[in-house]
Amino acid sequence: MSKYIRKYLIAGNWKMNLNAAEGADLAKEVAGLVGHQTLVGVTVCPAFTSLEAVAKVVEGTNVSLGAQNMHAKASGAYTGEVSAEMLRHLFCSFVILGHSERREYFKETDAEVNEKLLTALDGNLKPILCVGETLEQRESGAMLEVIKQQVEGGLAGVSKDKLENVVIAYEPVWAIGTGKTATPEMAQEVHAAIRKLLTGLYDEGAAARVRILYGGSMKPENAPELLAQTDIDGGLIGGASLKASAFADIVGAAVKLAS
Repeated sequence: MSKYIRKYLIAGNWKMNLNAAEGADLAKEVAGLVGHQTLVGVTVCPAFTSLEAVAKVVEGTNVSLGAQNMHAKASGAYTGEVSAEMLRHLFCSFVILGHSERREYFKETDAEVNEKLLTALDGNLKPILCVGETLEQRESGAMLEVIKQQVEGGLAGVSKDKLENVVIAYEPVWAIGTGKTATPEMAQEVHAAIRKLLTGLYDEGAAARVRILYGGSMKPENAPELLAQTDIDGGLIGGASLKASAFADIVGAAVKLAS
């Protein structure tokens, strides 16, 4: 099946940067540059404290809102946590789950990520499930086994009819914030393996509809070649998403390919 049954998605992960005023300013710039095109999905994922301010800025544009994390429970005595319903109340469409930084620094397990993912789907949020290997895992030859475990663990209990609402982001941990990037061929190899895995878990049609983003230091310079790969359906952008012009250039590369 053609990749063009899948709409490109460029998602900006702002991580722990920008206060509410700064976030609103950046969102305004992004919306001005790419908020009127319709060929490519665009979402920005600010810190929790900026969600409301950014939501007001992107309302009425083609830029959607995402969160960087959420709790698996609907409500309760979970100090410092945020629920799916709270995110939906601010008109979030997406939520990033299982990011490598959450797995590394906060010791999140596949089972915990899975619980959040199921809650997100029930709460009408589209989860962006992050998977990826460390340099040590890649060099030891365990790369595909690690990714298989993360994909299967993250998607446990997800029905075929809900799979289409899940986005997967492949983020080679060794290429995040290091300046290193997987070559387009290396990235495509893993994306194709993930789609093959999804075909085995579900079927070819269901797998063909899932968007798989590349999340390892995508920049304006490498975006055109990465996005041209058969199974790369967009990007989960870190550093480059904090500069409106760079982020817009990546969206522009996707628009050009989708035209």
